[in-house]
Amino acid sequence: MKRILSLFSVLFLVTLVTFIMTDLAPSDSAEMYYLSKGITPSEEVLNETRHEMGLDKNIVVRYVDWLNDFVHGDLGYSYHYGQDVNQQMLSKLPNTLKLAIFSFVVVLAFSIPLGIYSATHRHSLINSILKNIAFLGLSLPNFWLALLLILLFSVKIQLFPVISGSSLKGLVLPVCCLSFPLICSYTRMIQNAILEQLNQDYVIGLKARGMKQSEILLKHVLPHVFTTLSSLLGLSIGHLLGGTAIIETIFSYQGLGNMVVEAIRYRDYPIIQAYAIYMALIYVFVNLFVDIFQQVLNPRLRRRFNEKKVKN
Repeated sequence: MKRILSLFSVLFLVTLVTFIMTDLAPSDSAEMYYLSKGITPSEEVLNETRHEMGLDKNIVVRYVDWLNDFVHGDLGYSYHYGQDVNQQMLSKLPNTLKLAIFSFVVVLAFSIPLGIYSATHRHSLINSILKNIAFLGLSLPNFWLALLLILLFSVKIQLFPVISGSSLKGLVLPVCCLSFPLICSYTRMIQNAILEQLNQDYVIGLKARGMKQSEILLKHVLPHVFTTLSSLLGLSIGHLLGGTAIIETIFSYQGLGNMVVEAIRYRDYPIIQAYAIYMALIYVFVNLFVDIFQQVLNPRLRRRFNEKKVKN
């Protein structure tokens, strides 16, 4: 219960900070309404429109009204896109989800076997090569990698399109840009976690009983490793969903990230506010899911949770 209350407090703080920051911006919704139509309004017309929109009210009253609208699913109207913010966000969300899910699957598909191989073949040539690639992948900025891939695979070889569409072929380069740094990071983390477990007393005991190394890895070591890494994996999901703005913009991918960059350019504050809240919701619920998942996987956490329930 305490965990849920803390998550709601985080959401409340995000809404408060988002509203205050956009309220401090040099222009408001009334001014942007006219500018989006190519009209330069007089101060008198602006003041009348502000009164109609309730922008002349106290900031506390406006925040309460805005928060009440948000709770009831009304995120405002986007003057740049010419439609309800909720509809605009929901129209872009599936594309971002698709990009994030594909990237996450690629991260797991590569980092787990590479991490296991690196831990079990520490002194091999391939492991040395993987170390150097991992260092390179963690050092390269995402936007630079994206431009490099476009130059090589879209301009020179012309294998993939420069502008990504909804097809699988158009997703390849954005997925590579998002997943490559995470693969490098998780490969090293999985390797270190496995090596740490292999030095534990229970593993030495299992080896002394004649159990095969592959069996020790699958039945005993990997469950411990994944319990430890599950919280980081949850944060990665949030990162992939919320951190796609630069990649989506470079590849002209029609997702939430590209939309919010365009909204910042045109000072479309309702879109910016809604995006911040959407991302906060994603992070909060992903973290809640990870906590529940860890309790299911980890018997010690389960026992501690049950003991607290009995005491209460």
